[in-house]
Amino acid sequence: MILIGVGASGCSLSQVDAFARADDKDVTGSIRAMPVNAVVAPTDSDLAFARNAASDVLTKGDKDSSQPWENPQTGARGSVTPLAQVYSGEDGRVCRDFLASYVNGTTENWLQGAACKTGRGRWEIRSLTPWRKS
Repeated sequence: MILIGVGASGCSLSQVDAFARADDKDVTGSIRAMPVNAVVAPTDSDLAFARNAASDVLTKGDKDSSQPWENPQTGARGSVTPLAQVYSGEDGRVCRDFLASYVNGTTENWLQGAACKTGRGRWEIRSLTPWRKS
């Protein structure tokens, strides 16, 4: 009988650390490495699902809530989280900023957006663009 020990087979913390710091240019298996700043554009139908989730979470008004979304046609998914309290927009409407994650396959990106309340009390997405770190 041959026993193979996998669980404690000599992995050290330094080996795990080295793996965690893999170069962006490293390629493993059949998955191509993408640059860290690569932006995969959401499809129009993905954006529709993200917009609906944004409207739902902003309507609830909870300051620490998130709303997940998923497009069953493309497999894309993510969540929308309000960033700040409401403020008065340029046209005097109540507005709020939010951050949305976008996961499609092996890529994950972030979108930043702003929404304002309409006369009917629903949230209208005014902008939704790729998030840029400042």
